[in-house]
Amino acid sequence: MEPLMDLASGGRKPPGSGHSPGGLRPPLAVARRDFLRAAGLAGLSWLTPLGHLLAQAAEKAADKRQPAQSIILLWMQGGPSQLETFDPHPGSAIAGGTRAIDTALSGVQLADGFGHLAEEMASVALLRSMVSKEGDHERGTYLMKTGYRPDPTVIHPAIGAVCCHELPGGKTEIPRHISILPSQWPGRGGFLGDEYDAFKTGDPKDKVPNVTARVPEGRDRQRLQDLDFLEEEFAKGRRNIAEAAGNKAVLNSARMMMSSEQLKAFDVSQEREKLRDGYGNTPFGRGCLAARRLIEVGVRCVEVTLAGWDTHADNHKYCKEQVAILDPAFAALLRDLKERKLLERTVVICAGEFGRTPKINGLGGRDHWPTGFSIALAGGGLRCGQVLGATDPEAKADPTDPVTVADVHATVMTAVGIDPKKVMTSPIGRTVNLSEGKVIKGLLG
Repeated sequence: MEPLMDLASGGRKPPGSGHSPGGLRPPLAVARRDFLRAAGLAGLSWLTPLGHLLAQAAEKAADKRQPAQSIILLWMQGGPSQLETFDPHPGSAIAGGTRAIDTALSGVQLADGFGHLAEEMASVALLRSMVSKEGDHERGTYLMKTGYRPDPTVIHPAIGAVCCHELPGGKTEIPRHISILPSQWPGRGGFLGDEYDAFKTGDPKDKVPNVTARVPEGRDRQRLQDLDFLEEEFAKGRRNIAEAAGNKAVLNSARMMMSSEQLKAFDVSQEREKLRDGYGNTPFGRGCLAARRLIEVGVRCVEVTLAGWDTHADNHKYCKEQVAILDPAFAALLRDLKERKLLERTVVICAGEFGRTPKINGLGGRDHWPTGFSIALAGGGLRCGQVLGATDPEAKADPTDPVTVADVHATVMTAVGIDPKKVMTSPIGRTVNLSEGKVIKGLLG
């Protein structure tokens, strides 16, 4: 898959440039053959045994890149229009008057309103040729979050649940899969178990729900003692049943969270005012800031929802309002992660369940469009600063270099050190791969 733009070359990749697909390479990701080719420019006499050793050392250094540890999913509920976000076609009939702005990547534009994100595009990879077979909100959400189409025989886990199941738990005392401002379909544990469902919470300006005792401390302590007595009595003669129920483990986990210092990660008021303002004074902006704070304490996946993208009517008006919320928050999150050296260990995904039609309907809106929409990826060691795939400005041809949802899942899992082909067994004995997709070579080496 060829990237349309390459930041290193300042624009479109020249024919025969010799660059491998994928745009920018990380500083250490130098292939041995490229290293030797560069050495050859200085003359064959340079190719000594020492030269070969240096090339091998460079290759080994690249292979030692540590996988990412966390995922932040910026969930655009309702299906954002690609034409008013990441794939504008200004001046074309399908744009419907939507304008575009230049970005830090030469030749790459975003829809008007993304002034902040435009400056951070060296940290972003745009996939403009996403294809899906689901054009319904619930089914599309299921596919985007799990990598699988809905199946009545099995409930697949969301990618956040997979990360929590497959990666070490560490010393995290709060839930490691969290949904901020959740939609009606937050990430679920699926066949991995309900314990991997996302913990749901609202606007970070409010207290986290259900983590404060509702009775005085003495009475709360007495209740716990009474519960312990009941648990022990129940377990007599039925120890296996009691252990299988897992009540005690759930209670202990909940009590640990209620007393944990890590709960402060939800409290964005502890950040300096200038930083909070940079994210935007909105629930979504505060959610993105909380997401950064949560991954610092070991949370594996944070999902932050921005609802309101189902623009069947007045598409341009509502997209403008949504972009005004998304743009500062997304850009500030990338800057903040970079400044704290967290971006390389965090995969950031900005996506919705599908895109919107190139044709504007009679209500000035765009309808559901699962063919040729866009998502944005950043961090996690991915090759950013590029665009992959393209859509036809006349909406007559299929997308160039189409990417499936399963391919995105396989790529993100690989970035966090999980084998997407790992075989899992559901509770009814059905074997399921973590992903059926293929790694997108333009994003990972």
